[in-house]
Amino acid sequence: MPSPVSEIPTAASETAAEHFARKLAFETDCSDVHAAFASGKVDFVLLDVRSPALFNLSHVPGALNLPHGKMTAHRMSEWPDDTLFVVYCAGPHCNGADKAALRLSRLGLPVKMMIGGLTGWADEGLAFEGGESAAA
Repeated sequence: MPSPVSEIPTAASETAAEHFARKLAFETDCSDVHAAFASGKVDFVLLDVRSPALFNLSHVPGALNLPHGKMTAHRMSEWPDDTLFVVYCAGPHCNGADKAALRLSRLGLPVKMMIGGLTGWADEGLAFEGGESAAA
């Protein structure tokens, strides 16, 4: 009798590779975002999509605050069309980053979601910033 893990057969390796490559095209993680900022190789705009009040309490260093409801074609035209946006929210219990990613993709803009959001950032033991200095 198989375990609950192997009860459902695995996908073929080629199918699994396609799945995980597609998944990584949609998301990044806190560690990779942190590494980009630490190395100075930041080729994306990091957007905290929570309210300004929550952003001011605590946010990821280097992030700009832009709630998903304010992401309009006019507002996003401030950046070149090929700008990669990385969005995050409070964490896995919040779908604000999903809403932001949907809105940006519907505007034709490149976007990835930082999985884990602030919860993931904290779980990695990474530092936060506070204050109003980084509003988009």
